[in-house]
Amino acid sequence: MKLYTKITLLTKFACTLCIVLLCAVNSWAQQTDSIHISLKNRAKKTTSRIPEIKANIQPYKPLYMSIGGSGMFNTYSNTTKNNNVTAAKDKLLTIVKIYPNPVEQQLNIILSIGKDNTQTTIKIIDLLGNEVVTLLNERLNAGEQTKTFTMPSRVNAGIYFLRVIAGSESQVKRLSVL
Repeated sequence: MKLYTKITLLTKFACTLCIVLLCAVNSWAQQTDSIHISLKNRAKKTTSRIPEIKANIQPYKPLYMSIGGSGMFNTYSNTTKNNNVTAAKDKLLTIVKIYPNPVEQQLNIILSIGKDNTQTTIKIIDLLGNEVVTLLNERLNAGEQTKTFTMPSRVNAGIYFLRVIAGSESQVKRLSVL
């Protein structure tokens, strides 16, 4: 009986020692894999990657102690600037509305042309970029115009894009066909 206890005690000690050694070797192996030493000097980039925001947003200008306003706590200016009007006049093409969308038989397009006698093309394009049909290819006068088209039978149900080209400008809108 004494021999049995000595063997089990010796076995327990040997097993414990093996476990400790294996854990130490395993943790040592993990430590060497996780350490990353780099001897290269990394040069910092001199160009900045800050995106530039192009919008006509009026800066906040509080009017304190204004005479015509509500006194010291009048926080917004009553004057407005018309910067957006000049930007809209410079555009040659503006698609105002496409309806109904999804379309079944008849498609209506309201567009605004900025210059007289502008060559205008309206095309239906599939998802792969292939031209399916040309709805319009003529010169249009300046101003807002409504164009009505019946959908050709070769346009199957699905999702398409409507490309309107006026002069050198073009706009693309999504169109669903039932």
